Amino acid sequence: MTFFRPAQSWAFWAILSPAALAADLPKQYVCRQAVTPVRIDGLLTDPVWRSAPWTDLFVDIEGDLKPRPRFRTRAKMLWDERYFYIAAELEEPDVWGTLTKHDSVIFQDNDFEVFIDPDGDGREYYEFEINALNTTWDLFLPRKYKDGGKAVDSWEIPGLLSAVRVDGTLNDPKRKDKRWTVEIAMPWSALAQYAHKPAPPKLGDEWRVNFSRVEWQHRVVNGKYEKVPGTKEDNWVWSPQGVIDMHQPDKWGVVRFVKK
Repeated sequence: MTFFRPAQSWAFWAILSPAALAADLPKQYVCRQAVTPVRIDGLLTDPVWRSAPWTDLFVDIEGDLKPRPRFRTRAKMLWDERYFYIAAELEEPDVWGTLTKHDSVIFQDNDFEVFIDPDGDGREYYEFEINALNTTWDLFLPRKYKDGGKAVDSWEIPGLLSAVRVDGTLNDPKRKDKRWTVEIAMPWSALAQYAHKPAPPKLGDEWRVNFSRVEWQHRVVNGKYEKVPGTKEDNWVWSPQGVIDMHQPDKWGVVRFVKK
């Protein structure tokens, strides 16, 4: 279900402090050009990643309306002439996953999600989801769901590279884990399809991007993880939406591509 923030008058916003206004704005990130190709192995130990800063820690999708997430999540980005690179670190004491078929509805597991709207017009944007088993779902949205858009599951990212590493165990409730990490390389040749702007981007270009983490409450039954019946998922994001709805590209983060 999607909830929407009630409309506020301009007089209300006028009395807010600069800090409060800044908190409501989309996040910003300067994406540096990789000096060498990134090795996609899920480890995040490739020296080239040292030049990429981490994003702010993820917050609840509704922002300050909800408590801070109970587990830390952060991401970083790089780019070169072939790929848009994304890395993520997801703190998690119980790493589990069930879905193994490509283009499954991955958010039925705990997952990490990427949203990209190259020209920032709120139409023709991409979504990508991945779970701890490195099972992926890539889809294309011609327009937002609330505007009548329907996901195109048949859209694919040819040449996509992805890897996941678990710092701990996978699907083993007997042991506590620390985190799982994700590495993704998205070819510009695929992202160019509906970009309506250069891909790879020109220096200084800005794209709208956001990241989401879906986290389910779980229990252990007969030695296996399962979701707690009747509970809803948590949605933790980089750039908060203000409502439970990731499909608002105007609230996604702004990523600016630079050389160094």
